[in-house]
Amino acid sequence: MKVEGTYTFAASREKVWALLNDPGVLARATPGVKALDPQGADTYKATIELAVGPVKGAYDGKISITDKTPPERMTLRIEGGGRPGTIRAIGELRLDEQDGKTIVSYTGDAQITGLIASVGHRLIGGVARQLAGEFFKRLEREVNMR
Repeated sequence: MKVEGTYTFAASREKVWALLNDPGVLARATPGVKALDPQGADTYKATIELAVGPVKGAYDGKISITDKTPPERMTLRIEGGGRPGTIRAIGELRLDEQDGKTIVSYTGDAQITGLIASVGHRLIGGVARQLAGEFFKRLEREVNMR
């Protein structure tokens, strides 16, 4: 499953970059995150609760930020599992500054297995786009608060 898009922030690239690298901000902005605990440099243990259609569940996993080129780009890697199945995802974020605003372009790819994939396979793409939109709206609130 692939997802991609852009989101524009009325803030400098450095400010948006700093927020994307703040564990507290990531925990508040990422839909479904119940806990995000640092496990080393740019690696976090995560507990996430999500629903895809009728399938709801909790996942324990790891989120890593790699391939960082401040303040231009980064890669997020997510691995997790729970009763409804497993997820492995990779997403790339690119930050471009234009007229005092920051345009974040994102691409992502995820592999999902288990009950969540078999029952919710037709819904997953729409849910992924919805979650990405929610993440960026929450991140925008963080930008506006600072």
